[in-house]
This record gives sequence, C-alpha cells and structure tokens, in this order.
Amino acid sequence: MIMAARCKSPLAFTLPLLIAGCATTPPSNINDLCAIFDEKDDWYEDAKAAEKRWGTPVHVQMAIMRQESAFRDDAQPARRKLLGIVPWTRPSSAYGYPQAKDGTWDWYISKTGNRGADRDDFSDAVDFIGWYTNISNKKLGISKWDAKHQYLAYHEGHGGYSNRSYNRKPWLIGVADKVGRQSKTYAAQLKKCEKSLNKSNSFWPF
Repeated sequence: MIMAARCKSPLAFTLPLLIAGCATTPPSNINDLCAIFDEKDDWYEDAKAAEKRWGTPVHVQMAIMRQESAFRDDAQPARRKLLGIVPWTRPSSAYGYPQAKDGTWDWYISKTGNRGADRDDFSDAVDFIGWYTNISNKKLGISKWDAKHQYLAYHEGHGGYSNRSYNRKPWLIGVADKVGRQSKTYAAQLKKCEKSLNKSNSFWPF
C-alpha cells in the first residue's frame, strides 16, 4: 500500500499542524485550461513532460484529471455511512489527483521506477495518467487523443474495458462523454495560450 504524504518535509511527521499548510489548493477556474496553467506555474511544464514521455496530449490528461479529482490533491471517495449516520469505510483506496488505487499505483511505480512518487503530487499524477493511457493505447488500441474511450479504460481497468463492462453502466458512458467534451474544450483553449506558455517555459525548445 502506498501511503501518500502531503508534505515532503520530515516536520510533517512531528508537527501534524503543518500538514494542512502543505496541501495545494485547486485552481480557481477548473473550466479554463489557460487560467489553470496561468495560476499553477509548474503544471504546464509537468503536463508537457508527461506528453513528451508518453505521447498523451496535455488536454486529454487534464480532462481525465478534472473528472477524477477536480484537481484536488487529497481527493478521496466519500465514506460509506454505517446505519446511515456514522462515517464508515471508503468504497476504494483511490486517492489524490489521479484517483489511482493502491494496487494500480504500486504497478506504476514498479514499471516506471518512479520511487517516492505521490498521488498528491501533480507532476507524478500527470505522469501516471500518461503512463496508463499509453498502456491503454498499446493493449487496447485506444487512440491517445480519444479522451472518451481512454477514460472508460481508466475507470474500468483494461480487463473491464476489454469485456465492455461500461455497456452495463449508462451513467459511466455519460461521464465519459463529458470527459470527451471537456478534452475538446481544453484543446481549443490551449491553442489560444500555448505559444505564450511555451515562451514562458524555456525548458521547451519550441
């Protein structure tokens, strides 16, 4: 099991009150990709690094993440209620920006060697999404530009997608359609600010 730490500093283990101060607030406007990258200085560079490594476009990565966590670093599934009142266990171990489960995150670390990666670290999260969608492309033939079907494979797992488990979940197909639309919106927005973002990030030789 991966225990995702919100703070890299060892002080977090002795001074719990500091943990809340290390949490990252989500972007103010999650509907505008240019606004997101303008507010979060390093996120564009991180997303482009994942795109360069795995081939999944920035707008697809970000559309999946928006659906999964709304860019909240500590996102988790809501707890079940015991007797309808008492907070109880969570339905899964999904956590962080990518809502990756413990076992899937362990698989990612094992295959990429990204030791110390955290689900509440944006750079690690977009790399994970790029890695997973790359596998979906290789195993299932899903285009890396196809946000809808990439999301279905992301949500259901590769085995579930192969068995078309999503066909028994009309609500999930609706969500995947939403991710597809969001991806297209993000792509259109990015075209308007990408040149400026590339100039601001000298790391990228465009």
